[in-house]
Amino acid sequence: MEARDHEIEKELAATLRARGELGPEYESALVDSFLEKVEKRLDTTMDRRVRRHLAEQQVTTARDPRSIRPPSASGAPPGFGERFGFGVVSLVLAVPLSAIGVVNAGIEGLVVAWLGIVGVNAVHAARGGGLFRRRERNAVPASASASASPWQED
Repeated sequence: MEARDHEIEKELAATLRARGELGPEYESALVDSFLEKVEKRLDTTMDRRVRRHLAEQQVTTARDPRSIRPPSASGAPPGFGERFGFGVVSLVLAVPLSAIGVVNAGIEGLVVAWLGIVGVNAVHAARGGGLFRRRERNAVPASASASASPWQED
């Protein structure tokens, strides 16, 4: 990397010499030219790093496909953050929705607001697999037992 730094230093020195010879009226063109060269050098460096990282991931995946894990919060199952965030947002929005329901329709409005909140959370849990993941994880493979139900829970 020091060789590249030396090249950039040479480019900067040449740009400064050209500015001294051409005068301040060409300064913006010289600076733009220098910055384009630096940008190209950064692009090639980043491309090389990204390609190297992707190649390392491919090699790791080829050796052991289970080695690549989805990001999760310290051992929490995947999707925990989304479920937790959705629950927090639901509770935060429940306060104004409850107030609006009570002010406009009394206790019936409160009941309708909470039925809506519970309904949205139930649909989110079902769509995200929250209700059915446990069954899928505990499913017994067909080869293990022909008489066992795949929906059997432990």
